[in-house]
Amino acid sequence: MSTAEAIDAKALRAAFDDGGELAVIDVREEGVFGQRHILRCNNIPLSILELSIRDQVPRLGTRIVLVDAAEGLAQRAAATLSAMGYNDLSILTGGIDGWDAAGFELFSGMNVPSKVFGEYVEHHCGTPNISAEELKGKIDSGENLVILDSRPMDEYHRMNIPGGIDSPGAELAYHVRDLAPDPDTLVVVNCAGRTRSIIGAQSLINAGTPNKVMALTNGTMGWHLAGFELEHGASRKYDSVSDSALDWSQAAAAQVAEKYGVKKIDVATLTAWQGETDDRTLYLFDVRSPEEYEAGHVAGARHAAGGQLVQATDKYVATNHARVVLIDDTGVRATMTAHWLIQMGWTDVHVLDGGLESLPLVTGAETSDVPEVDAASVATVGPAALPDGAVVIDVADSLAYRDGHIAGAWWAIRARFEDALTRLPAAEAYVVTSDDGRLARLAAQDLAALTDAAVYALEGGTAAWRAAGKAIEEGYTNLAADREDIFYKPYDREGTVEDAMNQYLDWEIELINQIKRDGTLIFPEFAP
Repeated sequence: MSTAEAIDAKALRAAFDDGGELAVIDVREEGVFGQRHILRCNNIPLSILELSIRDQVPRLGTRIVLVDAAEGLAQRAAATLSAMGYNDLSILTGGIDGWDAAGFELFSGMNVPSKVFGEYVEHHCGTPNISAEELKGKIDSGENLVILDSRPMDEYHRMNIPGGIDSPGAELAYHVRDLAPDPDTLVVVNCAGRTRSIIGAQSLINAGTPNKVMALTNGTMGWHLAGFELEHGASRKYDSVSDSALDWSQAAAAQVAEKYGVKKIDVATLTAWQGETDDRTLYLFDVRSPEEYEAGHVAGARHAAGGQLVQATDKYVATNHARVVLIDDTGVRATMTAHWLIQMGWTDVHVLDGGLESLPLVTGAETSDVPEVDAASVATVGPAALPDGAVVIDVADSLAYRDGHIAGAWWAIRARFEDALTRLPAAEAYVVTSDDGRLARLAAQDLAALTDAAVYALEGGTAAWRAAGKAIEEGYTNLAADREDIFYKPYDREGTVEDAMNQYLDWEIELINQIKRDGTLIFPEFAP
């Protein structure tokens, strides 16, 4: 059992403002969290807690408050975290209903602090925007313009404004002089909805881009709702930065750093801070592109492309008042990212000066060490050796399951296994799988404690099954749980997609009023 203390809503509300390190973690599934949650609260579902908590809350002594709906998930999470070595744990009395009963605001949606910040920036800075209809008219008339899509390539590849060029948020100021060398070229920045369009356009304005810059109102959703066709499968992106564009962007970043108080640290300071991580939380982020990160990054640095770090801060940083250090190769992308984090209220944000040249680098994609996976006491079986009559249980997220799972498998949520067993067919053996098999090992260990049947984890997960050429099927077949694990984006929801888009856009615009009622997130003011 854990030794978690109880904390009531008023005490938690006061803790947000006391200046100490604090991580508030809601351990419900994402789909439930997205319906109703506390604003400055990160969502790490109990189902994936071991896989995610060390990245988001790296210091074991961090003050952590666990939140649920008073259904017992927080107590289970506390026991898991205590076993992992976390030693300052509290549970919110009454869960989110306790917060609501105290008269405090609850929010819906995901990445809300970043979303509301985008709305604040538009209001505060007066970020220029252009409607889909206006942009379509300019395109059709052959006007001198360029469309820059501020999302990662995977989102851009799925659908984009015709002719748009992928240039994720932190890359915009870095590459704009190459993408729009003529100062008379209109630069239009878009994303799927609003936030990254606004932040991207305002980034270029803050950097002093000589071009006229505008955000596309409501992004690709606005384009679709206006009745215009989107492009699918595109892969256009920026090229390597030219010397002239680099010179311009570094000068622009220096001016941005001066205006917004972006601070640099040297390698010696970073080394000293790394020696203090038992007492102060340190986040080290490489904000370059995925390809650059994999080609060589500072050991211990997580990858967080700059635009995504601003767009979804709550997916990367859970500890309030922690130190944040950003790394790139030229200072431009780190500085542009830092100036937004500072405006979001992060007061201890720094850019590492010359880190890539002064520190040893490692290659490859980001990995996270999860000792609990290796230590899981569970039998395993390969794709070619499933026991006769075994029922396969997939604990990947429901979107991944929909898009491709082992033929005949059932889908379940790890934290809901006790209920899932009432829906699953009886079997002498169960084989648990997940995308890469890591979550499956943890889930199989849980399941074995709940059933007398033999339980195995599939070695290598569904990826290994695919590699072996085994049968895969699609769709929401054989569900042993309600699909509450994902807060679906408008494009992924069932029913009329246009209705979902309009609801989403209305929600996002209303956030600016809701945050005023909440009062726990105040953005420092800088002159536009």
